[in-house]
Amino acid sequence: MTASEKRDRPRGGNWTRRGVIGGLLGAPILFVAACSGDKDTPSGGTGAGAGGTGATDASPSPELSIAKITVVPADGTTAAPFDQPVKVTVADGILQSVTVTGGNGKKIVGQLGLDGTSWTSTDPLASGTKYTVAVVALDKKQREADANTVFGTASPANTFVGYFTPEDGTTVGVGMPVSINFNKAITDRAAVQSAITVVAEPGVEIVGHWFSSTRLDFRPETYWAKGTKVTLKLRLKDVQGAKGVYGTQSKDVGFTVGRSQVSVADLKADTLTVTTDGQVTATYPVIGGAPDHTTWAGKMVISEQYKETRMNSATVGLGSEYDIPDVPHAQRLTTSGTFIHGNYWSPASQFGNANTSHGCIALRDVQGAGDPTTNAAKFYASSIIGDVVEVVNSGDRTVDPANGLNGWNMPWAQWKAGSAV
Repeated sequence: MTASEKRDRPRGGNWTRRGVIGGLLGAPILFVAACSGDKDTPSGGTGAGAGGTGATDASPSPELSIAKITVVPADGTTAAPFDQPVKVTVADGILQSVTVTGGNGKKIVGQLGLDGTSWTSTDPLASGTKYTVAVVALDKKQREADANTVFGTASPANTFVGYFTPEDGTTVGVGMPVSINFNKAITDRAAVQSAITVVAEPGVEIVGHWFSSTRLDFRPETYWAKGTKVTLKLRLKDVQGAKGVYGTQSKDVGFTVGRSQVSVADLKADTLTVTTDGQVTATYPVIGGAPDHTTWAGKMVISEQYKETRMNSATVGLGSEYDIPDVPHAQRLTTSGTFIHGNYWSPASQFGNANTSHGCIALRDVQGAGDPTTNAAKFYASSIIGDVVEVVNSGDRTVDPANGLNGWNMPWAQWKAGSAV
């Protein structure tokens, strides 16, 4: 039924509606009566009566509307549930307009009942927000009643946030997924994933995969095309991720995919071959993991870069085997501690000829990371977060897809099976 049809439809007796339902506003409840009376009776003044008495005609008292409006949440409520709708009802009348407005000026959409005596909001309310409600109704004599109320919604006691990678405004390599780590365990994965959108230009299918109750990654089937613009849209505010635990974020994050660079570390040949935009741009001799500390195989994404960093074997479960305070040009490949980095302590003869590391991939470097002509320095300078390093012939199994940003090691069908929507 159209709005005009609703206006023209008779209701109750023979009275008709003369308005349409809008959105929502507020202040204390007021009932304002429209003045009505006998149109043939003077509204006031003095004059001579039929008997020449000079009597003054009294003004008729205005008739109050009998329509009674009720708004829930009630006027003055300060901690209304934000997951419950606004409800407006009228007794002995019919609603003409309902407007609900949030503190940011946004109108809340609602649905009018079939008989015109009730209205219920259909847009979600926001937590910790002030709302105003303005209602107009008519009784059967077309007399107007108004109600204006104000209420505030509660802020959730327990909240969750998602920490996302990559950062807004960055340029990344073709292997960079969108990875979100939540600070609380998510039990309603479908609700949370439905509130997160990842879109790309040019367009490509992008699917989310839950690695755990606290981690959700998004990626396309194959590496991003260079130049792709990707936008992460978080609409988690007031989404219930677990019982009594609500999201707080509503923001967009954008990043750009730069040139395509994929490097292959062949640990049988002990070489690292760098391919940029389809052309081999460098080949470096490397050292891989020793037979008792083999390097993970598979596709690994550079997730962090350090010009110098400390590497301590105790942090990766290898006791006191090493503690190097100034490892140069280090780039992280796994959460568990696999890096591709510079090495100044091994003999030059080992690069390209021996695998002696504790699982990392090493390129020749100098102490202090001050020489830009070393192989490690040049590879570091050519790399960005999100570039892919693929390890082959390492003698070890493929890295766990959840170990770092390495979901590319999971078949596409299996990846899609991990989506909650």
